[in-house]
Amino acid sequence: MAPKITIHTPEEIEAMRRVGRLSSQLLDYITPFVKAGVSTLELDNLMDAYTENVLGAKSACKGYTPEGMTPYPRSTCISVNHVICHGIPSEKKILKNGDIVNIDVTIVKDGFFGDNSRMFIIGKPTVAGSRLVQAAFGCMWSGIEAVRPGNTFNDIGIACKRYCDALGLSIVHEYGGHGIGRVFHAEPHVSHVPLSIPTARFEPGMIFTVEPMVNAGRRHLTMLNDGWTVVTKDKSLSAQWELEVLVTETGYDILTVSEGTPEPPEWVKGWKKPSFA
Repeated sequence: MAPKITIHTPEEIEAMRRVGRLSSQLLDYITPFVKAGVSTLELDNLMDAYTENVLGAKSACKGYTPEGMTPYPRSTCISVNHVICHGIPSEKKILKNGDIVNIDVTIVKDGFFGDNSRMFIIGKPTVAGSRLVQAAFGCMWSGIEAVRPGNTFNDIGIACKRYCDALGLSIVHEYGGHGIGRVFHAEPHVSHVPLSIPTARFEPGMIFTVEPMVNAGRRHLTMLNDGWTVVTKDKSLSAQWELEVLVTETGYDILTVSEGTPEPPEWVKGWKKPSFA
C-alpha cells in the first residue's frame, strides 16, 4: 500500500507559511555570526536563545529521538566541510577560513514544523568549496523546478541527478527530503536520485522538503561513533541546501522564505522571491 501523503488545508498552509518564515528568519539572524574563530556550539546557543526568546518557538531537533537512536543533544545541526549532515555543535569545532558550513534548523510553533538549511563559506572561499556550494544550490533548485501537478516525486530525483552528473558530482542516496506539517518527518521520503519503483504524483496541498546532499567525491558515507554525524567516506567536501516546497494548482511555492533567503538561480522560472518591504 502506498504511503498516505497529507493534503494540507488552506488554514494549515498559512500556518506552515508562518512557521516556515520564522525558521528562515532564524538563518537570517545567525548569518553575521558565522565567521572564523567562532565555535559551532556558540552558534547553536545563539540560535537556541533566538528561537525561544524572539521567535516564541522551540527547536524540534533538541532531544529528537528516532527509533533505535540516542536523543539528539543540540538545537541545530552544523555540518562542516566533509560532514554530510547531522553535525553536532561543539565548543571544540572552531570555524576557520575556507570552511564550507551547512546550518540546518527546524523549529516548532503552534503545532507546525519549519525546516530549512543554508550553506555558508567562511572568509576567503576555496575554488573547490565555492564551486560545490554553488552546485548544491543549483541541484536543489533543479529538483524544485520539477514540482508541478501531474509530475511525480521521481521527477525530483531525475532532475537532481542530471544536474550533478553534468558537473561530475555525486548525490547521497541514503538521506533525502520528507513530508512536513504537523509532523517533523512525514510521508513521503523525497529521493534526490531516480528510483526504480513508482512514486506518488504531486497534488496541490502537499508540503515537503527538497534537500539534496552533494559530494565533491563519491556518494558513499560513514556514520561516526556519536551515532549522528554522517561524513563522506572518502573525506571529500559535501554541501546541502534545503527549502520547504508547497505544491500549488499550477506549480509550487516556497514556504521557508524571508528577507535573507538567497535569490534563486536566473534560470528558475517557477518562483520569484516575494518582496518583504
